[in-house]
Order: sequence, then C-alpha cells, then structure tokens
Amino acid sequence: MRSLRFISAKALVSHPQVAQQSLDGVAHNLYPLLFKASYLLEQAALIRVLLERWPLEEFRLSALLGPGSEAAEDLRDRTCRACLEACVQGLADHVLRAGGPRRLRVADLTGVRDVQVQRCPCGRALGRWGRTELLARTCCQLQGEAPAAQRPIQVVADLFVTDGNFEVVVQALRPAGSAPLRVHCVSFRADSLGPSQLLQVLRLAGPGELHRLEVVHNVRLHAGHVQELLAEVRFPQLASLTLPARAFDAPPAGTRSPHGEDPLLSSIAWELSQMSQLMELSVAFSTLTGKIPKLLGPLRTPLRTLDLANCSLNHTDMAFLADCAHATCLEVLDLSGHNLFSLFPSTFSRLLSRAARTLRVLTVEECGIEDRHVGMLILALSPCHELRELRFLGNLLSARALRRLFVALCELGRLRTVEFPVPKDCYPEGTAYPQDELAMSKFDQQKYDAIAEDLRAVLLRAGRGDVQVCTPLFGSFDPDIQETSNELGAFLLRAFKAALENFSRALEQMQ
Repeated sequence: MRSLRFISAKALVSHPQVAQQSLDGVAHNLYPLLFKASYLLEQAALIRVLLERWPLEEFRLSALLGPGSEAAEDLRDRTCRACLEACVQGLADHVLRAGGPRRLRVADLTGVRDVQVQRCPCGRALGRWGRTELLARTCCQLQGEAPAAQRPIQVVADLFVTDGNFEVVVQALRPAGSAPLRVHCVSFRADSLGPSQLLQVLRLAGPGELHRLEVVHNVRLHAGHVQELLAEVRFPQLASLTLPARAFDAPPAGTRSPHGEDPLLSSIAWELSQMSQLMELSVAFSTLTGKIPKLLGPLRTPLRTLDLANCSLNHTDMAFLADCAHATCLEVLDLSGHNLFSLFPSTFSRLLSRAARTLRVLTVEECGIEDRHVGMLILALSPCHELRELRFLGNLLSARALRRLFVALCELGRLRTVEFPVPKDCYPEGTAYPQDELAMSKFDQQKYDAIAEDLRAVLLRAGRGDVQVCTPLFGSFDPDIQETSNELGAFLLRAFKAALENFSRALEQMQ
C-alpha cells in the first residue's frame, strides 16, 4: 500500500530535472520519501543531489529502503550499483558543498542484502567488496579537502577486505590529515589476507564497535594466530564470530603442557568467555575432537548459532552439546560431516529434543544418513515444531525413504525450506559414495524430476504448498565468493606456486 505522499514523490522523481529544480521548496521531512522513490526508479543523478543537500542529521539506508507506512516496498535487497554509487558520491558532494554548516552527522550504509538476482532496472549489483572499495577510495580522495572546522560525518559500514583492496582500506581507516568522512565498522569480513594484514586492519577498524567478524577461506590462521587476535585486539561488542578452516591447528612449533593440556585452546576459550555479547560461533572444518567442552564451556552467554561442520566431533563433544546450556537456546545448528546416526543416535536425538523450542535452521549434510536411519531422523525431528529450514544434502537416501521423510515433515507447521539430496535411484547401480563433484552431477535428470515432483505432491496433498524444496548440488549462492572469485583464484594460484617452490627446495636439501 502506498500513501498519496509517496505516489506524489514517485511522480515528481520520474521527472528528475523538475525534481532537482524543486528541491529548494521541498519540506525537509519529504526527503526520505523522495530518496526511496528515486531508488525505486533508479534515478541515480537525483539520488546524488538529494544526498548532497540532505537536510537531516541522519541518513540510514536500511530504514529508508525498508517497508514503511508511506510505502510498503522493501528495497533492501536491491544493491543497485548506480544507486549505491550515487549515495557515496552524494556524501562526498555533501561534505565539499560550500555555504553554511551541515546538519548530517551519521550516514549508515548497512542493512542492504546481497542476492543472486537484482530487481532494479539496470540489474547490476554492487557487492560488499565493491561497496567497501568505493567508500574507502572516496574517503581517501576527500582527506584534507574539507574545511577543518566542520565536524566529520560518521559513516557506518560493513567492510569486506581482501588483498585486492587492503591498501586503500588501511589508508581510509588511518587518515594522515583531516577526514570529513570517518568510517565506523560494525561488520568485518576478511579473505585472502595474511595474519599480519588481518591484525593491522582490524586494529584500525575500531574493534570496540565491531558486532560481526568473519575470517574466511584463504586467511591461513592457526591456534597461535587466533589466540593473538583475540587477546591483543579485543572485541567487547562482538556478537558473531566466524573462523576459517583449521584455525585450531597447533602452530608449527607448538607444544603441549606436561599434563597433555592445550594452553592455546584454554586461552582462546577464556578470551571468548570475555565476549558478553557473543551469540553466533562458526568454526567449521577445524579439528576439535574432544575439545568442545573446553571451548564452549566457559562462555558466559548461550549461543544461538553454532556451526561445527566437519569438526571430527567424538562422543564427549556430542554429549556435552546435548546437555549444555547452549542446547536450549540454539536457533541455527550445523553438524554436517558427522555420522550422527551411526555414532551418536541417542545423543543427537537428545540434542534436538532440548533445542526443539528454539531451533529454526538445521543442517546435516554428508552425515551418512541412509534409508535405515530415516525412522530415527523422523523421531529426532518430531519435536522441532519451530524448524523453518532443513538441509540434508549429500546423504545416501532412496526415493522411497525421502517420501517417508517428507510425509513426516508435513507435520512441522513452520517449515518453509527443504534442501534434499539427489535420490540414489537416479545414479547408476554400484555408484560409490561419497562422490566427487563430477560424479555428483552425473545422474538421471528425468528420474530426479519425477521424484522431486512426487515429493512436492506429498506436500501439496497435505496442504503444505508453502514449503520450497530444492537440490542445490554445488551449494547455495554466495555473493561474496561470486564477487571476488577472480582475486581468490589468483590467490590460490600464488599459494600453490609457493608450495611447489617450498617442496622443490626441500628436495634439493635432501639431495
């Protein structure tokens, strides 16, 4: 539903030259409506002028683009390149504009969502990495240019830093002179950086204000680096922490205490316990066999999101998870890569039973679930009436077993998304498991389509047409990987070349 005021704003911005000429006579409280209408119609030139003349103390992108009483459209998933570039250019024009003091104090550019398909007219997105580089370059260009008497504008941003934009981000965060735009980082993602680069940029990014930290993929950390990061930088407001694969591996020269204790793990656990806001922890692809009680036990607040995929958990770890305080608060849980029903059938069921009142998202991919386990899986899921998303790709299940499972899933009233594996009926007889990506893609598409249609029919007959089902063979869309794939590919090639050179030197020394 749109108000008459928004309809009028949309009509005005559809004639951008007239709108620009009329701005002097527009009431200040109409600027937000004009901005949203301009964003909707992709009037980039007008957006830039609106930001240049912004008459209010705050500009908060998420609030302006979100649904409101004047216009119900939610535009936060439009990371339109033209519009977002115009926003940053308009901020630059704003601080350079002559004539009187500025009212704008805070420009919050967070809250937009990166999606696979853009709904804006141009269809071109500006992802998180691109937004970071654009803002950083703009800040650098403005350093020393604005009048010193003016108070700097605080620009709240989500930063995505890689080796490709590291230098310009560091320059933006550490201005040599006056800086009319001061970046305040609330969410930080790092990829393809060295440990020293990561420490340097995080110290500059204002870790005291950071709420979310993602260190992923090609940042090669070991437990010594993690301990140094947490102990030296400090993150008092951190609510979400993601660490890369093998982040808990011992340093090359690491030693244990005489009693077999791991002093680095103890120190990391203590540092995590000092984060009173921590609610989300992702440590996937780290070997944590027998370490979960030591790592999670000291935490002061219960976790809501926990990703332990491919962490080689044992009975001690699973028993702790099932009985700890975190279990009753978990909303998102990933235990992929563990043979749950072969190794921990009763413990896993107890964990889901305790998490049932809060659990919304469950991922159990490549968990060795076979037809003989479906009854146990149904029993374990039966109390999870808050569950909204279930992902169990990579498990060896027949069409018959899937059908039985889908009948049971119809009873979970809040369920909206199911990601299920290609049934084993669709592969040639005798196919080996687990499969590589090439083998995984070689299945009978017609058989799959027929089985998938039958599973959807099961849902429809139960009145559950609201449940979306799919089989994303190669994972869900990741906008950050999509945006930086070329750089990350080059980084991997350099790493491979360095490994070959090290191997060659080692062979020469042996000879």
